[in-house]
Amino acid sequence: MIAQILVGLIALLHLYIMVLEMFLWTTPRGLKAFGQTRESAEASKTLAANQGLYNGFLAAGLIWGLVQPDREIGRQIEMFFLACVAVAGLYGAVTAKRSILFVQTVPAVVAMIAVMLA
Repeated sequence: MIAQILVGLIALLHLYIMVLEMFLWTTPRGLKAFGQTRESAEASKTLAANQGLYNGFLAAGLIWGLVQPDREIGRQIEMFFLACVAVAGLYGAVTAKRSILFVQTVPAVVAMIAVMLA
């Protein structure tokens, strides 16, 4: 149960990131979340929307794992998408902002451990 809650929270996080990147990138909330100026956000909004779409795919995969009727297959799906989240977080921490490691990678690894122990 704890593993499924953690996976669900990470899916919700990525849905929220998707909304921020796809729809709120140039709003005050989006500017604050990503430390952007209005000018840089306007110049990068197409790239951000594309990035948001990928976060949506990560969330969709995690949700797919949660609703999969066969729990063993569901755990395998969850592990794959959690690994994708962790790797994306590592890359983001190295290339964009170190805090991504703690917002994205660490929770994904914790959830992976919980899924493995479930």
